[in-house]
Amino acid sequence: MRELAGGGKYVHELVTALGVSQPLVSQHLRVLRTSRIVTARRQARETRYTLADDHVAHIVLDAIRHAQE
Repeated sequence: MRELAGGGKYVHELVTALGVSQPLVSQHLRVLRTSRIVTARRQARETRYTLADDHVAHIVLDAIRHAQE
């Protein structure tokens, strides 16, 4: 969520930023997409994922900040 809050990303960008495997990122994106939290847009051979609603990002980021306090 934190990565997508900064704008749309491709799977390979998320893999690099998060330091986790591509299958794990894809699995999480599939769950988020099914939940309609992210949208997917095919561009050439890749899919770009963006948040469907920026309010969700604010809620999640606020919760992360609160948990870190």
